[in-house]
Amino acid sequence: MDQDKKLSVSELTGMIRQCLENSFGPVVVEGELSNYRPSSTGHLYFTLKDSGAVISAVMFKNRLRYLGFEPKDGMLLRVRGSISVYAQRGSYQIICEEMEEAGTGDILAILEKRKRALAAEGLFDEGRKKPIPRFPETVAVISSPTGAAVRDILNILARRAGSIRVIILPAPVQGTEAAPIIARRIEQANQWKLGDVLIVGRGGGSLEDLLPFSEEAVVRAIAGSAIPVVSAVGHEIDWALSDFAADLRAPTPSAAAELVSSSRTEVLEKLRRSAKNLKETMEGRLERARLLIKPFSTEDLEYRFRAMLQPRLLRFDDAKEALLSALSDKIGDMRRRAERALINLEAANPQAIMERGYSVVVREKTGAVLRDARETGPGDRLIIRPLRGIITATTEAVEIPAANTTEG
Repeated sequence: MDQDKKLSVSELTGMIRQCLENSFGPVVVEGELSNYRPSSTGHLYFTLKDSGAVISAVMFKNRLRYLGFEPKDGMLLRVRGSISVYAQRGSYQIICEEMEEAGTGDILAILEKRKRALAAEGLFDEGRKKPIPRFPETVAVISSPTGAAVRDILNILARRAGSIRVIILPAPVQGTEAAPIIARRIEQANQWKLGDVLIVGRGGGSLEDLLPFSEEAVVRAIAGSAIPVVSAVGHEIDWALSDFAADLRAPTPSAAAELVSSSRTEVLEKLRRSAKNLKETMEGRLERARLLIKPFSTEDLEYRFRAMLQPRLLRFDDAKEALLSALSDKIGDMRRRAERALINLEAANPQAIMERGYSVVVREKTGAVLRDARETGPGDRLIIRPLRGIITATTEAVEIPAANTTEG
């Protein structure tokens, strides 16, 4: 090739494409799935990587019917396809014709092991979860201050609940220095009580990009936070161990902002609907009342009111008189019964009987009252008690009327 020939970018890329695609036939590549992103058109875009390199890959929609599983970041895959150049981006990639699982990737295996260990300590227990405040006054956000996630959170909070105060605690969200700084920001937020709720997260990325949020220091800081924490890492299909330790997992940072402001928005909306319904109801009732009284003048209304009221007042007076009369009769009857009972009681009084000349006779020896002459005999000592005083006597003879001798 002429070394001085000037090439356009498209010409050079076309030459590279021709060289690559002619040099490689079908290839079989094994690597860990990362940055898996299904597109809205149905194609699958992802990368395959190992410890030393990364290569882009795509599987087009027409080959998905041969796929017998759902790919996930961290899987170890074996793909068969061909090398191609994507000229628009100046990158090369594998066009996958077939794909099969080859095991679990190194990162996913590490995360699963760490997840089991932290779960065994109880850091993911539901009993540790704290409720998210319904009406937070201050929301603290731990994320990159220049990231799209922070902008999304601020925009949504301003739109849905402008009175909420937002404090940004800046922290890198990618790289080896990210995890300790994120953990320290969580501790500082608790130490200085910087918010009623914490949002900890970032935008989407590959499994490796999200690793800081799966580091043990971050997970422990979230689990130990006295302030409720919402984990908002990546997109809905992404996950990190912070999701399990947090009090609430949001599918995206935007969703986190909606979750912490949902109660306030719902209450305001409910109040607006209630006020509208109340106003409409009252207006409807007033309109019906106006229609009802419209045919009548004030005098006519007063006449009709009196016509309805007076019969009821008369019935009320009659009922009152009947009730008072019945009560009076009942009281008089009870008084008469009480007087008769008193007379009977006085007649049965032993004092009154003895005043009429009767005495009580008892045997001196036993003190038993004599009710029959046969209860004594000659020589028995008797005590006689008239109304006043005591008489002691001796029985000389006992006579029983003839009519009574056969009794007993």
